Amino acid sequence: MEQSQKVEYHTLFVITVLFFIVFYPMLISIYVFLPLFIGAASYLLIEGLERKKNSFLFFAAAYLVNLEVNLSLPLFLTIITSFIFYMTLYSYFRHFRRCKMCKAILSVVMLDIFYLGALFSFDFIFQTHSMVLDDMLLYSLVVDMLVVVLL
Repeated sequence: MEQSQKVEYHTLFVITVLFFIVFYPMLISIYVFLPLFIGAASYLLIEGLERKKNSFLFFAAAYLVNLEVNLSLPLFLTIITSFIFYMTLYSYFRHFRRCKMCKAILSVVMLDIFYLGALFSFDFIFQTHSMVLDDMLLYSLVVDMLVVVLL
């Protein structure tokens, strides 16, 4: 009986995560005060690569692509910047072995900065206007850090 209950909880968890992945980016496009969770999802993607967990990779990539589609952002830019961050700077963060929260918070801050830099570079190169720097982005960064600390 305990095994079947565990399977039910796991199924319920997966369904909840899938609903979040599908519907939360739609809500962000309507309610602009909701945080984006770009840093948290990118960190989840990197942790999936690091721990070799395909479920992390799938959920993070699905969320990031769905977010980009719903907000009309450049497609796959978050995934590309996450991979560039992973290949260039993440190896230096392995020195934070004892302080996992330090590594997570620093990674989220750097991932958000990398993504904003890539997005503004994309806007400059192609003369588009994707996002505006305002207090909402700072709010989104703070919420990203809090979510990663809770994970």
